[in-house]
Parts: sequence; structure tokens; C-alpha cells
Amino acid sequence: MDKELHIFSRKEVAVYFDAEFSFLTELCDPSATILLVDQEVYKLHGSKMKGYRIIEIPGGEPSKQQGTINAVVEQLLQMEADRDCWIVGVGGGVITDIAGYVANIYKRGVKLGLVPTSIMAMADAAIGGKNGIDVGVYKNMVGTIYQPEFILYDYSFLDTLPVKEWVNGFAEIIKHACIRDAALFSLLEEHNLRDFQNKKELSAELIRKNALIKLAIVTRDEYENGERRLLNFGHTIGHAIENLHQLPHGHAISIGMVAACSLSERLNKLHFTEAARIVKLLAKYHLPVDIDTDYKQVFSVLKLDKKRSNRFIHFVLLKHIGNAETQPVDLDYLEEHIHQLV
Repeated sequence: MDKELHIFSRKEVAVYFDAEFSFLTELCDPSATILLVDQEVYKLHGSKMKGYRIIEIPGGEPSKQQGTINAVVEQLLQMEADRDCWIVGVGGGVITDIAGYVANIYKRGVKLGLVPTSIMAMADAAIGGKNGIDVGVYKNMVGTIYQPEFILYDYSFLDTLPVKEWVNGFAEIIKHACIRDAALFSLLEEHNLRDFQNKKELSAELIRKNALIKLAIVTRDEYENGERRLLNFGHTIGHAIENLHQLPHGHAISIGMVAACSLSERLNKLHFTEAARIVKLLAKYHLPVDIDTDYKQVFSVLKLDKKRSNRFIHFVLLKHIGNAETQPVDLDYLEEHIHQLV
């Protein structure tokens, strides 16, 4: 096990790589801890969680609604959970989002821990303190930034992760390579999904590398005033199509990255010429690169994105692989050209 400490503005977050779930007893008293667990994860790994009070939550984007939050809070009250309790989210990105949001608002804040169990959550979603829920088709419109006390990485959860969730998670890994790490991009080109599934040391190092990329960014810019915006690469159009088409998050972000590459090429001052290389890598990891859609509907969702400022939306665009920047793009331009981007 390898422990690292990362300093945020108000909290020090301990990150335990290559740990075992049983180490959780060293971090928080089981009698004062309530686990919010993905139902499927609990079916497969419930034996690891004996001695804890459990709240099961269906995985998947439909759970990221206010009704789920209300139901969880009601169960916490029934359990007589007080302000000294721990809430520990055990699951993928949806569960870590819900756990962070509930821990922040329940009795004005209780201690939070996270045990990510998917590639998506380990490489990206569990890191940085962002959490939230959807409002209809609008992604993450309600939420907070609330850092956990710890993140615990037990890679044995990946032994039962479905192939489709490996694929889903690799969208965020490819995103990190695109915006920050050209060497990581080359590593992904050298390998394929099966390599990472079959070689535990290779996948563990990949997850660690991606976690550290995101941790470095979010500790410098916790509240997304600058550098952290780069992590939204692919998410602007991706979020607009995700709930419209009921797509897995990674699939939507993959299509959104292709759209952002196309936009990067169209804005000539960036001189971006590597879109084809990115599209090829996404396809290699079985991610979609286009979709048939209603462009007017996509734009109607896009224009209410959180990154909108007056008549502009702040897009993350690429200068080259490993080097990204944020640029305001005029809404009128997007409305006119969106059919050529998606």
C-alpha cells in the first residue's frame, strides 16, 4: 500500500493506492460508519463489508436525481446517524457523486470517505471533491465541492468490473492524456484494452498516473477558476448529448472530445492537426466517435451549460496532444456549426 497526502484549501486528503478494503477499519470506526454502496457492487463484494451499516443505491445516471438524495437522507435519519458519523461511498462515479453530496448537506456536513470501484471513478470521478445531481437532461446542475478525508484504492474491485465499464472509464483516461500528457497518449497507443484488463500491474500504474494528473490539477485550482477547467475537455457537448440519448458517461465524453477536436481544427489560430490520431485511439478502445442526433435539441441543452458566460461558452480546445487551453466560443457560431461538430 502506498499513501499520499494532497493539500486542498480547507482539507488534507489522504490517498491510499493499492490498498485492501479491510484497511477501512483503520480509517473510520465501523460502528460510526455508513456505506453508500452500488447495488451491483454489494451483490459481488458484500462479504468485504460485514460489520457496517449499508445503504444500497442503484448504479447508473438515473440515480443522480434529487429523489435519490431524499431517500438516502431519510435512511440516515432512520439509522440515527449523527454529525460524528462517517459516510463512505463505495462504487463508481455516480455513487461517489451521491456520497459527496449527501455528506456535505447532511446535518451541514459529516466526514466523507470514498472507495472507487470502477475505472471511471478511480481515474477521475472520485477525485477533486466535485459532486452533484442532474436536473432532467441537464447534467450536474445542482451540487457542491466537498473533499473526502480519504480515497482508498482496492484494485480487486476491478476483477468483477464488466468490460463495458472498462471501456466507459477509458474515455476519461484518454481525456487526461489529450490535455496534459503526450507520453500517456503514446502509452495508450502502444497497448489495448485487453492488456490493461489482463495485466494488473499495468492497470494499477495507469490508474495511479491518471489519479495523480487530476490531483495535481485540482489541488492547484480546487474551485475551477482556471486550470481545472481543462478537465472539461469533451464534456461540454458530451454532457449535452449524454442524457438526451441515455448514453454512458464515457461514450458521451468520447463523442464530445471528437467534437472539441473538430472545433480545435476550425479555429485556425490553434493550428491543431491531430484530430485523426485521437479519433483512432478512441475507436481502438471501443468508444463511439459520432452519433445521429437532433442538433437543435443538443444546442438547446448546450446553451444552458454551466460554463456559459453571457453569449459565450468556455470550451476546452487542443493546441496539440498534451497541451490544451480554454477559449470562449460564441453561441451563435456554435448554433450555426453544431451539425458539423457532432
